[in-house]
Amino acid sequence: MRYIEDDLQDKTILITGGAGFIGSNLAFYFQKNHPDAKVVVLDSFRSGETLSNGNLKSFGHFKNLIGFEGEIISGDINDKDLLLDLEVNYDFDYIFHEAAISDTTAQEQDLMIKTNVNAFKDLLDLAVAHNANMIYASSAATYGNAESPQRVGREAPNNVYGFSKLSMDHLSRDYMKKCDISIVGLRYFNVYGKREYFKNSTASMVLQFGHQILAGKNPRLFEGSDKILRDFIYIEDIVQANIKAMQPKRSGIYNVGTAKARSFQDIVDILQKELGTSLECEYIPNPFIGSYQFHTEADIATTKEALGYEPAYEMEEGIKAYVPEIKRIYETEVK
Repeated sequence: MRYIEDDLQDKTILITGGAGFIGSNLAFYFQKNHPDAKVVVLDSFRSGETLSNGNLKSFGHFKNLIGFEGEIISGDINDKDLLLDLEVNYDFDYIFHEAAISDTTAQEQDLMIKTNVNAFKDLLDLAVAHNANMIYASSAATYGNAESPQRVGREAPNNVYGFSKLSMDHLSRDYMKKCDISIVGLRYFNVYGKREYFKNSTASMVLQFGHQILAGKNPRLFEGSDKILRDFIYIEDIVQANIKAMQPKRSGIYNVGTAKARSFQDIVDILQKELGTSLECEYIPNPFIGSYQFHTEADIATTKEALGYEPAYEMEEGIKAYVPEIKRIYETEVK
């Protein structure tokens, strides 16, 4: 689906983190719907380097870009020489900033702030130099355990990732005051959908439960999973919000969710229905009590008003649309 009617012919678009989950979906959206635009993907790609928790430092994977015909640059947003090269040798009209240390369990505070906050300032300066609109990924992690529904202005991050994203939002507001470019921060809630597999253990529980079920294993849920509620949003609605944020004079920070909290039990029940299974669930103690979000629900009133955003996928519809890809990934990558 095409979300804006604007002609992007001769426009140049930079997508940082473009080999990751959301960035790659944006790249293919433009290739399909705006083939006359020039799309440049920048990603550090995975190298095997891990964080102290054992998870990969970068989730970028070439397989997320198979079929993409635009320009691809392998590089780190912390590399100031690279950013200088981008400033001198390109002329961007739009920057979609998806690159980040996005692992919420990462303990490297120095790397998190350097990559998520300091490099973002450099990219804002690049946007100003090119008079480019900036659309960037913020996060519902900024809210921590704040009361639902979560609203902009009620932040209480409880990990360094959420803190870094909130710091990005503070920085962007400062630039909004002194610069003429449009700057839009999108606070993603729990995203699931195509091209997330290479996030490994940080991929959505929709995918992880789907693969458990396809393997014939009983789905393993935390005790009380019917009461652990999150705002799960399908990737197509994330893309929609990003594209609608390209409109001029939309600067601000907006939630991107469905405004409906659903349970992990719901995910398993819908998957079993779509996959034609009736496996018995296993319930295990939740080891994350005290550091776990038990209820997230996005207040999207201002997102609707400012961006014209309207979520198109209920969880039932999103999972149904996703199931063929869950099956394909299971056959080609998991088995």
